[in-house]
Amino acid sequence: MSDDMLRAPAEVKYAEELDWLESIDDGPKPFSWRLSPRMIRLFILGSERSDGLEREIAQKWFGDRSFVERSIVTLASDRGLLLIGDPGTGKSWLAELLSAAICRNSTLVVQGTAGTTEDHIKYSWNVSMVIAKGQSRDSMIPSPIMTAMEGGVIGRFEELTRSTSDVQDALISILSEKYVSIPELDDDNIVFAQPGFSIIATANSRDRGVNDLSSALKRRFNFVRIPVVTNKKSEAEIVRFRTEELLRRHRIELDLPPTLLDILLQSFADLRSAASSATSDDEKLESALSTAEQIGVLEDAILHSHFFGDRTLRAQTLAGSLVGSLARRSPEDLAILNKYWHGVVEPRSKKDGGQWPEFLEGGREAIATLS
Repeated sequence: MSDDMLRAPAEVKYAEELDWLESIDDGPKPFSWRLSPRMIRLFILGSERSDGLEREIAQKWFGDRSFVERSIVTLASDRGLLLIGDPGTGKSWLAELLSAAICRNSTLVVQGTAGTTEDHIKYSWNVSMVIAKGQSRDSMIPSPIMTAMEGGVIGRFEELTRSTSDVQDALISILSEKYVSIPELDDDNIVFAQPGFSIIATANSRDRGVNDLSSALKRRFNFVRIPVVTNKKSEAEIVRFRTEELLRRHRIELDLPPTLLDILLQSFADLRSAASSATSDDEKLESALSTAEQIGVLEDAILHSHFFGDRTLRAQTLAGSLVGSLARRSPEDLAILNKYWHGVVEPRSKKDGGQWPEFLEGGREAIATLS
């Protein structure tokens, strides 16, 4: 079934694995959860030899075990979960995995934007049915959050701080009262949340000041802050994991040379270090330099090599993809990258050799083309 989708949700992608975990799970389960908290943690973080399982469960989210455990415990209570952190730290992916493991449905999602309205988290009306038959439960269109309430499952709210204060205020009543009133109806005019309902919200820490959360809404969430991955080994595992998924999805047979992955990781580490020591925004790349953006750079390079190259990933192609992906402002970003290429990449290529000289040349060509 997942082959028929461009991007299958986690509960479809890992359906066989979830079925197996459910069949061996004898642990206590809160509400109507499909898996126990221990099995949910195992599904997300992968199995270890000490677990004594008949099969290996691959790790799907790379981060501190305590973040996952605190998230699961929060959802087992009556509080909402807010995952907050910089862009590209895996907040949405963790929310999807949690939803898939708990209720086998991660698709009840509201995307927070400036245009998100109260209707998007409560309900709206099918206008043609209202005209023909009047307002009733049949002519009502429940939001993903209301659907989650009725089913006693997890609803997700992406980019919470992007939505306006009116929308956030409507969410307060849902989190505190656990029901939604429908004043347009005389009968059957309250939707009560069933046991197991909760909300996982995400927010980017860089959006602070866009639409700050009120104190009342903050009190109804448990905060789990997801830090930027700084451990080189962990970051390499994330990039490799996502890249292997990409190759399988596109049915591409292409080796990822470890030396090129090292070059990519080192380049991002250098650029992050330069950004942290910058004295103004003009001296920083507009890019967040997140792990997700590293994956994007590598994906671009792999696809370019597959379709327009000799199906071998080369340092020159990787350099061109890095420059093309990170140079979003002209001339500011190009000047920063040019300074990095001359001040860091050039000396390193002379000192370390290997594939750094080819990486140096590819970056120079890309910068010259975009300048």
